[in-house]
Amino acid sequence: MTGGTGATERVADVLLLFTDGPPTLGVSRVSRELGLSKAVVHRILQSLTARDLIAYDAASREYRLGPAAAALGSRALRESDLRATALPFLAELRDRLHETVTISAKVHGGRVYLDQVVGTHEITMSVELGRRFPLHAGSSGKCMLAHSAPDEVDRLLAGELAALTPATPTDPDALRAELERIRRLGYAASEGERQSDAGSVAVPVFGPGGLVGAVSVCGPRFRVTDEFVAATAPELIETADRVTARLGGVAPQRPVTSGGTR
Repeated sequence: MTGGTGATERVADVLLLFTDGPPTLGVSRVSRELGLSKAVVHRILQSLTARDLIAYDAASREYRLGPAAAALGSRALRESDLRATALPFLAELRDRLHETVTISAKVHGGRVYLDQVVGTHEITMSVELGRRFPLHAGSSGKCMLAHSAPDEVDRLLAGELAALTPATPTDPDALRAELERIRRLGYAASEGERQSDAGSVAVPVFGPGGLVGAVSVCGPRFRVTDEFVAATAPELIETADRVTARLGGVAPQRPVTSGGTR
């Protein structure tokens, strides 16, 4: 690795850290999270601040994402082929199921919600767009992980599986078995794994180069029952496959019977 490449990766890692955790971060926390010296972190933050990618709050002595980062994110959403292609299909599915339907993209170190079509119930669910979530928690992440490269799966399962809620899968052997089941059934389901009061069902989406994201249906946990999962999975698989076809990708072999429970 050249010095220039290493420096570029450190800058990218610092910037990406702001997509995961609290809205503001101090030099000490960034240093601790990334294993970098405080002097290096301070130089990187100063450089990003000078370009408005990061903003400094003098009162808290911490940093947050700046207006240039917001502009980059907005441009990325506008230009996303996955988002633009999926949205009409999400709206159709929401109108049939009346629950919130989302599209997520796989990114380095996890996945992000690109957009959503919010459900029509009085009590419904919405998701946080643009924040990076881990792949081992929630149906969208798990269905992407199930179709990721084996070495990527091995690396993730060998590391810490952080518990976002008491229901988050944290046992690597159990999660590996679940990923095999997801590949067999064609969909993933979640009950309070990423957000305690929420449930969801998700199916992966593929582009010409392989896995790109996932379509999910999510709602309050009390409505996302085993019966809802069994009834919804075939419709969700059909929707995800239509998005895949429109993107020019190829969906994996689907089971003859797609319905089932968690």
